[in-house]
Amino acid sequence: MKTKISRTLGTVAIATLLALSANAQDAVEIAKKAHLNYYYAANDGLAEVSMKIVDSKGNERNRRFSMLRMDEADGGDQKYYTYFYEPSDVQRMTFMVHKSAAGNDKRWIYVPAVDLIKPIAADDKNSSFVGSDFTYEDVSGRLWTEDNHTLTGETRLNDRDVFILESKPIKPYKGFSRRVSYIDKELYLPLKEEYYDAKDKLERVLTAEKIETIDNIPTVTERKMQNMQKNRYTVVSFNSIKYNLGVKADLFTERYLKTPPREYIK
Repeated sequence: MKTKISRTLGTVAIATLLALSANAQDAVEIAKKAHLNYYYAANDGLAEVSMKIVDSKGNERNRRFSMLRMDEADGGDQKYYTYFYEPSDVQRMTFMVHKSAAGNDKRWIYVPAVDLIKPIAADDKNSSFVGSDFTYEDVSGRLWTEDNHTLTGETRLNDRDVFILESKPIKPYKGFSRRVSYIDKELYLPLKEEYYDAKDKLERVLTAEKIETIDNIPTVTERKMQNMQKNRYTVVSFNSIKYNLGVKADLFTERYLKTPPREYIK
């Protein structure tokens, strides 16, 4: 009898381990697919971007810039170039990212008022991006390999079926203690992300406000980041989106921080 009970318990334990393993595998695959669709659409891309920043008193500031992106491989190294047109205090400012799949990203910002190219330290990646509620890391994204993922459930959001995914940093990280993502089951795009601080208090909420199909690619063309603790938010709208332009890697060098590539940045 004792042997039979032991065998039964062993079978249950193995089944539980297999179920947990399958869940972890599913969660990683969902996180990877959502990241690739959100940050690696096509081989490259160009967009005109409008940013509205609203503080706790309802005061509004606006920024307008172009963003150019080139992927070296899906889920691999990636390059970003951002050029600001408005307002006047950031006009001609540029921001460049060399995103590394194997290590720390490299970031630079060019401030024309003082004619200075400044590297952005790895510790600064969670700082505000040009005074908005997005961080520098939000712009280029955080690789799915940096977090542990758990599929915690499924539900409906905005009349869409979504996975609920909880992600926790593998290494100590200042950006969030955990993130809960609601990922569209069909499009594999995040419709909502909740970021919790070190005390597990909800700090920021990202929502996909508008999704359009551009060149047969579902694209989040308007996104909103709310800072729940500071009672403020930022809305970013992507316009005139173009994919697969054949962008070359040599455009993403310090030389072009001061002189933008005119074939893409007017």
